[in-house]
Amino acid sequence: MGKPLRWGILGAANIAIRQVIPGIQKGASGTVVAIASRTGVKAEQAARDLGIPRAHGSYEALIEDAEVDAIYNPLPNHLHVPWSVKAADAGKHVLCEKPIGLNAQEVLELIDARDRNKVVVGEAFMVRAQPRWLAVKRLVAEGRIGEVGLIVGHFSYNRRDPNDVRSHLEWGGGALLDVGSYPITLSRWLFGEEPTEVVALIERDPEFGIDRLTSAILRFPRGQASFTCAGQLVLHQRFQVLGSRGRIEVEVPYNPPADKPSRLVIDEGKGLALEGAEVMEFPAVNQYAVQAEAFAAAVRGEGEVPVTLEDAMANMRVIDALFRSSETRQWERVAR
Repeated sequence: MGKPLRWGILGAANIAIRQVIPGIQKGASGTVVAIASRTGVKAEQAARDLGIPRAHGSYEALIEDAEVDAIYNPLPNHLHVPWSVKAADAGKHVLCEKPIGLNAQEVLELIDARDRNKVVVGEAFMVRAQPRWLAVKRLVAEGRIGEVGLIVGHFSYNRRDPNDVRSHLEWGGGALLDVGSYPITLSRWLFGEEPTEVVALIERDPEFGIDRLTSAILRFPRGQASFTCAGQLVLHQRFQVLGSRGRIEVEVPYNPPADKPSRLVIDEGKGLALEGAEVMEFPAVNQYAVQAEAFAAAVRGEGEVPVTLEDAMANMRVIDALFRSSETRQWERVAR
């Protein structure tokens, strides 16, 4: 396997502290050697709590750290592309938190930085490397539920806090960029094609201006996907794939507990009470650890990252079209 990939963490965001860093530390292919924050205080605290050798008081210092091979970027959405470009220009590989940016156009700058510096850059959709989701992809491809015609998803939580980065419109706040991106990437991945047009209805917070509730339909060449997402509703997740002969429902689809088995249900429609349905159970797995292992393998030249920048940009094109649709109140074509 060679030497472990040496990670630097660009900021002390909750997702980094609670999920991604522990995930990297669980794997054998990587080690976290440094963390940075704007003041250094949070970085020093996180370094002590998580056993990280070095804490930097600026993002620049982390990027310039010669002992860092790869950067994980969990900064607010509007800082994803600028700081990922800086890291790539310093010769670092980059795993950037989703969404990759604020719109599809700015992702071109990151693609150019990746190609110019010959580094590996990927978007951190942990679900796309998770064994249960890989099983769903395989089942769909094998025709287990027949021809897929509809994919339905939901993702909501309730957090209305003016101090939260997701409450700031100019920083890329709101539910669609945050959790709405999950059903979009999974629908595109499972259909294996891009939607041609979309329509959306968005309700915005009257004070913050962010989207707090979105209902959307994506039209694909071979079917449809619909989803709802919200940042001010009860915590809930759901995802199902419906085909001509059956359906697959993924329990707790996006954030299953890392310490418990996870399940999916294959229902062939023999009855509305799930008569004859098959339950597939998967061993407990830390999907952030799996994500880090997949990224490290790509750095070693063993395949691509699960979500490439081209894939990430295609996801952003769908989100761009949904925002346009919410303004025009009509179907909008997805850019190519």
